[in-house]
This record gives sequence, C-alpha cells and structure tokens, in this order.
Amino acid sequence: MSYLFNTPDDQRAMLEAIGVGSMAELFAQLVPDEARLHRDLDIPHAMSELEMTGHMQALAAKNTACSSRPCFLGAGSYDHFIPAAVDALAGRGEFFTSYTPYQPEVSQGNLTVTFEYQTYITRLTGMDVANASLYDGATAATEAAMMSLEATGRRGRIVVAGTVHPEYRQTLQTYLNCLGVELVTVGYNETSGTVLPADIAAACNDQTACVLVQQPNFFGSLEEVEAIGRAAHEAGAMFVVSVDPISLGILKKPSEYGADVVTAEGQSLGNPLHYGGPYLGIIACKQEFVRRMPGRIAGQTVDRRGKRCWVLTLQTREQHIRREKATSNICTNQGLFALRATIYLSLLGPHGLRETAELCARKAHYARTLLNGAGGARFTVPFSAPTFKEFVVRDGAGTVEALLADAEQEGYFAGVSLGRWYPELADCFLVCVTEKRTRAEIDGLVGELTSSPVGLTAELTK
Repeated sequence: MSYLFNTPDDQRAMLEAIGVGSMAELFAQLVPDEARLHRDLDIPHAMSELEMTGHMQALAAKNTACSSRPCFLGAGSYDHFIPAAVDALAGRGEFFTSYTPYQPEVSQGNLTVTFEYQTYITRLTGMDVANASLYDGATAATEAAMMSLEATGRRGRIVVAGTVHPEYRQTLQTYLNCLGVELVTVGYNETSGTVLPADIAAACNDQTACVLVQQPNFFGSLEEVEAIGRAAHEAGAMFVVSVDPISLGILKKPSEYGADVVTAEGQSLGNPLHYGGPYLGIIACKQEFVRRMPGRIAGQTVDRRGKRCWVLTLQTREQHIRREKATSNICTNQGLFALRATIYLSLLGPHGLRETAELCARKAHYARTLLNGAGGARFTVPFSAPTFKEFVVRDGAGTVEALLADAEQEGYFAGVSLGRWYPELADCFLVCVTEKRTRAEIDGLVGELTSSPVGLTAELTK
C-alpha cells in the first residue's frame, strides 16, 4: 500500500496494546527531552484535496514556462474538480481493460458497478429507472425524444426550446430528417433568456410527442419547468428534461416537476474535459417507459444458491447485435465513464454534491455581479432569469472574439462566444464558474476583461 493512515481511534488502540497512555509518553521513552520540539510545527493549516491540488499545481508551474490557465469555459463541458481516487480506482486493470458485460458469470464486478451507477442516477433524478449510459448528452436527449414517438404513438411533431444546447438540437434534427417528424423550435424571451410556457403551449398540437427543455438552459438560466411540464402534459405530450447533474445538488429533482424522461451530460461527474469527448450520456425515466429505453440495464437477482448477483435484464443479447430487434442504434456503452461517475458520486455523497453545487452558484453569482456594469458599463448581463453556474455577458464594444483571444493571451480562458450559434447574440459570450475557481481568479478575469484595450481600439477605428 502506498499510503496508510491512522485515525485517532487507531492510535488509541495501538497505545493501549503496548501499555502507553499517550504519544508524548511513548516518545519520552525513546527521544531525549532536549531533542524534542516543545511547540507546534510551523506549517500551514491542513488543506482540502481541492486546495492541495491547486497549491501543488501552482508550485509545479514555477518550473515551467506557462502555468495552468483559469478556465471559465462551459457550454456543455465543465472544469469541475476530480478527486484523485477517481483516477486511481478507474485505472485499475479490472475496469480499464474489461470487455462489455454480456456474460454475467465473468462480469459480476462490472455489472455491480453498473447497477450502482443506475442507482445513483435514479436517486439523483428521482426517476424510477436508469440505463447503463449512452454516448453523450446530445444523443441522450435525442434518444429520449425518439422514445416519446413510440411511447405516445404520435409521430407528427417534437417541440424543443430554443434554449436547449444548439448542438443537441442539431443532433435531434439529424435523427428526425428521414422520419417525417416536424421539429418545432420555440424561441427564447429576449428579456429573461428563457422560453415562455405560453409559447410552448402554443407550439403543441394533438400530434406532439414530447416537449424537450434544458434545466439550467444553454444560457445558464433557470426555466419555468413546472409550467412547461404542465403545458406538455395538457397537450398529451411527454415532458423530457436535459439537466446538469451537478445542479441537482440544490435544484429540484426532475421527478418533482413532472418529467417523464430525464437526460444529462455526465462529463461533470468525475470525467475530464478530454478535448470534447468521449463523454457520458445519462438517461432515466418513469417505470412505464422502461421497455422503450435504449441501451443496457443491469438488474439484481439471486443465483441458484440464493446468493445476490447481477445480470443484464429486460433485453436479450440480440437486442445489441440485431438491427431489427434494437430499440435504438446503441450497441455499446460508456462503461468506463459511468464507472468514474459512480466513484465520483460515492466520494461526494449527498452533502458533498450539495456543497459543490452551492459553491458553483455562489461563485457564479459573484462573478456575474462584478461583470454586470463593469468597464464603465461596457459589460452588461442581458438576461434577467436566475442562473446556476453559467451566465451571458454582453460586450458593449462588440468585440467578443478579439476580447476572448486577448484574455487567452493573458492567461484566461474567459468564455465562449455565442455568435456561432445565435447570430443575434454575436456581441455576447457565455461565462462558466465552477467550484474550482477562486476569488482571486474571478477578480483577475474581471480585471483582465475591463482593462483589455480591444474595445477602446475598436471604438477609435470607428
């Protein structure tokens, strides 16, 4: 073992075993008094793992030409802290090189982890059942919409909020292109940065299979999900919600506001940024839709000796190798990333997840408050809806691309330009603040943006 720690109870038991009352008494027998230090060591206070990792990275950066840059990028990929135990456990050969768990008799370890993963996801979302993962957040949202076509028998229309991640909507459109299903996108309100429930209701008809929204949405704003869910159900459609799993540490579970299917991008649960993938698609649903769910489901049972064991359930192997019998094109799963998510959630627990979510929300609010009206009112926050860990900033100078490039040169990944997806927001960028960002980094970002000469140069050239 590379490291073994002793708790106070362990130390007490060992001292009692050798008949010594305290550590001081033990050392008194071994070390002369004049050789002992009769004061506390002059060392810093203990740090959390997150703080210690940052401290060690800062020390290591002194030996290199460039240091790690504070990352305020978001838009679906997030720089959350990953405990060291995630890499250590997920890198074990039993998991890292294992094959897909078709044969339960040789895959009990992997099936157990899969079952635990599903349990965590159902507890997180409040839904009845979750599968053993999909490719990513985009395909998970799309698979949920495809489930609704079969579950409702309606194949006329799918309604999606314009605040759902643009690439998720593009993926959904690709799936629907050859099915003759209309995809109706409901635009966002320019004041709130959210969709209005009345607009969702107006877009639904008697052939609408589902309504798909994102919570928090692509702009980081919180949608009126309760009202949107009611509008969907009144139209006879299913209600599908794509969530940020970290946000569920403080926001309502989707089951509490009527979601029928819940999807998510699981990258934030212990998986690094990976240059955009591969990632982890999460999907969970009500019990009544379980046979419409794609991918694998691990179930718990007992063997002939009555011993608890695990097995793939509800589906035969042909489900994954015969196209005509498959509920979707999913033929494998992101098992390693689901494993990492399982370890991450087990390490944090409910209280740790809540604390992480609260840190994200508070730090993002701090950054949003600083930037709103900063730079002589050059920077403003255009949307009024509450946000979680991301928010939109408008650059009054209209030089977003140059501004972000300038910030990167100065050591900050400052945000994501929105013009590539929303032409009307070409003067805006998306800022994300996770629990990893410190007050000094946030203050530094604001200082860098407000002191950038880019905007001034643009004004002079006009």
